[in-house]
Amino acid sequence: MQLSGASPVMLIGFMLCRLGATEVQGLRNPPNRIAVVGAGIGGTSAAYFLRQKFGQHVQIDIFENGEIGGRLSVIEINGNHYEAGGSVIHPLNLHMKSFIQELGLNALPLHRNLVDIYNGDEFVFQESEWYLINVIKRIWNYGLSFFRMHMWVEDILEKFMRIYQYQNLDYSFSSIDSMFHAIGGNDYITKLNGTLGEDMQKSGFSQRFIDEMVVPSLRGNYGQGAKVNSFVGAVSLACADSGLWAVEGGNKLVCTGLLSASKAQLVRGTVISVQERVRPTKSGDTVKLYEVNYETDKGPTLDMYDIVIIATPLIKEIGNIKFLGFEPPIETVSKPFHQIVATFVHGQINTSFFGCPKPCQFSVSEISTTDRSNLFFNSIGPVYPVKPTTESEISKASDIKVWKIYSSEHLTDEQLRRLFESYDAVIVKDWLAFPKYSPPEKLPPVILHHDIYYVNGIEGTASGMEMSAVSAKNVALLSYHRWYGKDGQIDQQDLVERLKSEL
Repeated sequence: MQLSGASPVMLIGFMLCRLGATEVQGLRNPPNRIAVVGAGIGGTSAAYFLRQKFGQHVQIDIFENGEIGGRLSVIEINGNHYEAGGSVIHPLNLHMKSFIQELGLNALPLHRNLVDIYNGDEFVFQESEWYLINVIKRIWNYGLSFFRMHMWVEDILEKFMRIYQYQNLDYSFSSIDSMFHAIGGNDYITKLNGTLGEDMQKSGFSQRFIDEMVVPSLRGNYGQGAKVNSFVGAVSLACADSGLWAVEGGNKLVCTGLLSASKAQLVRGTVISVQERVRPTKSGDTVKLYEVNYETDKGPTLDMYDIVIIATPLIKEIGNIKFLGFEPPIETVSKPFHQIVATFVHGQINTSFFGCPKPCQFSVSEISTTDRSNLFFNSIGPVYPVKPTTESEISKASDIKVWKIYSSEHLTDEQLRRLFESYDAVIVKDWLAFPKYSPPEKLPPVILHHDIYYVNGIEGTASGMEMSAVSAKNVALLSYHRWYGKDGQIDQQDLVERLKSEL
């Protein structure tokens, strides 16, 4: 194309056309290196979204000292593998659905167990295989509370779905509070500042319904009761919906797939500290970088990065990273985490423990417990392999199955003997699984320093695979927009109205 004799205006126009999609970057160079600390679902999805935004020429390093997948894990019993960490994916989890499609993985529909609610003395509710019988029993015991509860949960989740529209349009948020405010305004923020029990009572639910139906769900999912915030309560209750699924072969395959798709370099090491350094450039100027100090099996080492993404909980038991020399000091205000012990037992359940001596007239399935049960476990139920299993294969297993028991403490041999007539295998996974929820929730910042970002702060609202993926994409978008000065894509609070005109 000949440009001789062209006016300055024409030359500028030509340059802008040649820039095309990169015009937003102006004259600033892209970052050279980005560090991601943690290779769980938050870290690997962050690397994946960072690659999408910053392009192929940025080096992305992921630091991990344990297994890829973090709190997504499987265990093996008698040649079969079972989910030991995050295990349930909701049909509305759009990032997780997108991941498995793009990575070529398969969804595995979850078997629906009948749920019985036990208060330590008797079953206060037992599900039937017949839908109509369940409807009659629920109305008899709780009126229309079940149907109202589904509407209450759907209203909260429907508003949360707006985040996918925002992210598809490249909008990001510099804090979790601003994200939740953009999703649903001040009313939505109140879901983080009040307890689930209080919120549901104000909405007309009886204390009996909360104690016998709502709390058992929370104990089975989060190991906590009705004093959690309302948003995490809604997330827990959504796990009772139909259409739940997992990833065939194990949910952690999403993490290994995202790591590969991001073309990030895996660094096997423990990050010890991060501090800001000033380095000279070839042009004689200076640039501020972050020095990441880490320990590998070969000893201590360090590398310099333009952007650092923290994708591990900043508590001393998990991610005890020191931020050195920052003024003001970096304070994450991370909440303490709740311990959950998952005990997997291959054996035959002792029905007499639940007041039904042999021959027992009912088949024990999934049992959730109330907060007043004073039992040594939160829930117990059969689990199934992470490979496809037919109904006929399940029925052949008779009464001997693999059971998963959730508890706050390790079970003793005496407690296992009380729960089981016989067993031949026991595997224990001890997790600091999620925060101890106690509203009002004081959420950690997303921006820890100018170019240091925190993915896991969103767990203060609710912990889950999809929540981590949502936060990871927000951090990727936020770091990109702040790097290139795209302030119009950050913390826009009129998005609900703007979407009506843009979509």
